[in-house]
Amino acid sequence: MRRPRAYAEDMDYMQAGAASRTRGRAETEDLGMDEEGKTIEVQRSRGIERSYTGEATSDGAGVRLTRLLSQGLQRRLDPFLMLDFFGSDQAADYIAGFPDHPHRGFETITYMLEGRMRHRDNAGHEGLLQTGGMQWMVAGSGVVHSEMPEQEAGRMTGFQLWLNLPARDKMTKPWYRDFGAADLPRVHAPSGATAIVLAGESHGVAGAVQRPVTEPLVLDVRIPAGQRWQQPLKPGHHAFAVLYEGRASIGGGELAPKSLAVLTDDASADGVIVAAREEARILLVAGLPLNEPIVQYGPFVMNTREEIVAAVQDIREGRFG
Repeated sequence: MRRPRAYAEDMDYMQAGAASRTRGRAETEDLGMDEEGKTIEVQRSRGIERSYTGEATSDGAGVRLTRLLSQGLQRRLDPFLMLDFFGSDQAADYIAGFPDHPHRGFETITYMLEGRMRHRDNAGHEGLLQTGGMQWMVAGSGVVHSEMPEQEAGRMTGFQLWLNLPARDKMTKPWYRDFGAADLPRVHAPSGATAIVLAGESHGVAGAVQRPVTEPLVLDVRIPAGQRWQQPLKPGHHAFAVLYEGRASIGGGELAPKSLAVLTDDASADGVIVAAREEARILLVAGLPLNEPIVQYGPFVMNTREEIVAAVQDIREGRFG
């Protein structure tokens, strides 16, 4: 298989972060320090505003999943549009995969906790997403791609997150990049807690991808029983968390397992403190809202109804990719 390559790697918008450097492996750093050499600590944690259990559904050719974030939360969690969690050791739940389908107007982040899935698109590019890896795709002006399991048995588990593009970038050239598990930067706390930094920055460690407009922070945090993880968050950024293993709390409020917890927009809070009652893993996500109109029709997310009509016409007439 030829090595996957990214689209439009010279475009300013598509700047990759730490993992795109030529050193070949991700940064692994101890917990960050401030300018005075003190460990970065959160003084006041955001709390849990509300929890959503998500909706059991299927997508693609019948892949069973839980939709944790959908259209009803898009404005509250702007710039994020959708979050799916998939996890099963029954091949019938995932084997049909996601055959060719189009996207326009946003980005997709697929994080594979366990399993193997191959991506192919109508521009002739392909890549293999494996356990611990991430694929970041910018649909932009339009792409038709497939995501198909490359296993016939065993467990397949992961997340797919949709991140909106600003109006000015919705028709940018499509782009994607695969990151192996070893390419994703990590932060280690003295408590034994660790965070994989998929996007943004955590305690001075730059994530695999940076986005200058929406400023997404995407962390996979593992916390030993009885320990805490502290993460500074920028004021005005919307944030949520998903506890997918173990037991934990945020700001003193218990996290419901495999549910999406919307975190408060508390102007007096400078971050989030997660405490593990038993060993826990949490997907922590935050970003700067775009505050732009959101019009979605299936796999197309634009700003106006007229742009949606144009997207449907373009896919019918073969103008994607």
